[in-house]
Amino acid sequence: MNTISNRIRNLSESATLEMTRKSRELKLQGKNVINLSIGEPDFNTPGNIKEAGISAINENITHYTPVSGFKILREAIAEKLKRDNALDYSFDQIIVSTGAKQSIANALLVLVNPGDEVVVPAPYWVSYPEMIKMAEGKMVEIPTSIDNNFKVTPEQIEDAITEKTKVLMLNTPSNPTGSYYTKEELKEIAGVVERHPDIYVISDEIYEYINYSGKHESIAQFDSIKDRVVIINGVSKGYAMTGWRIGYMAARADIAKACDTLQGQVTSGASSIAQMAALEAMRTDPENSEDIKGMVEAFRKRRNLVKSKLDEIPGIKTNLPDGAFYFYPDVTHYIGKSDGTTTIRNDNDLCLYLLSETLVALVPGSAFGTPGYIRLSYATSEENLLDAIGRMKKALAKLN
Repeated sequence: MNTISNRIRNLSESATLEMTRKSRELKLQGKNVINLSIGEPDFNTPGNIKEAGISAINENITHYTPVSGFKILREAIAEKLKRDNALDYSFDQIIVSTGAKQSIANALLVLVNPGDEVVVPAPYWVSYPEMIKMAEGKMVEIPTSIDNNFKVTPEQIEDAITEKTKVLMLNTPSNPTGSYYTKEELKEIAGVVERHPDIYVISDEIYEYINYSGKHESIAQFDSIKDRVVIINGVSKGYAMTGWRIGYMAARADIAKACDTLQGQVTSGASSIAQMAALEAMRTDPENSEDIKGMVEAFRKRRNLVKSKLDEIPGIKTNLPDGAFYFYPDVTHYIGKSDGTTTIRNDNDLCLYLLSETLVALVPGSAFGTPGYIRLSYATSEENLLDAIGRMKKALAKLN
């Protein structure tokens, strides 16, 4: 008799969390590990946001919260969407959750019936396939490559759509590639969605502020499909608030209400203290915040540094990401090579080899649906990045 349900036994551990766990285990052994596998800003939460959390404690805002989040926070999120994205939402179209990951899971569980198809461009964030499994949907992948900056075309989306298609997943800027869709590109994708009135878009915009190409664009700006777009966002990346665990969605009122019903039976409302900190974050215009602008400029500088150093490694093929804080290089050059002891059969072997030989933790591209790549996070110091890439260069030179 199987004690654990099929639902759980069919799920995979998050590859990013797995590599983080392995690197922590090595650190506990006293090893000098450089972890480039984790998607977390290495900056502290801005002071004004921390003070808002402290004030919430001192003011005894420490009781149960409404399932959808405090009304004042949901109103502030609606104002943020107006300020930054020129989008009109009312507070009752906003659901606050315990992280953007929960917001995505809520949206999929509310929209997807067993057997429905979810179209997902690859590479994709590692949790999308497992969430689709939990919703009993079927993932339909659309392949992309470094040669087109990992961006899907409208023609590819059209070709992937069937009578069973229910959801298109978009992530811009992207994890793991950092790719960013322009307004013109999104307009063409919106045109495809418009022709299929039963399809919804879940638009993961968590890296909105970490964007090196100008103003962030949301596919929800196109009125013809806005009612069929679920925006996912949160405070973890742009405001360096990963541990506060606050995400949100903006959606048509009936979808939001359904997510409220679901969340009410799973977690109820998010932390009162974290919500009050998030309120201050939403009221913080990134254009006027030295903390946020400084963080983004630091990421831009690191991006350029990492690009120059990766380009010095023979066989590594890179592009220049437009957002987020990742590189996603093509490493197929090293597949099949050996140092005389270890043979690299795939990207997972390469990551394990580099972890063993160099104590640098990376994530294999197979976890993101595109074998032959690796994800490298540059959310760490320039010193660590130079050290890590130097170690990688020496270890890769041993493979012939």
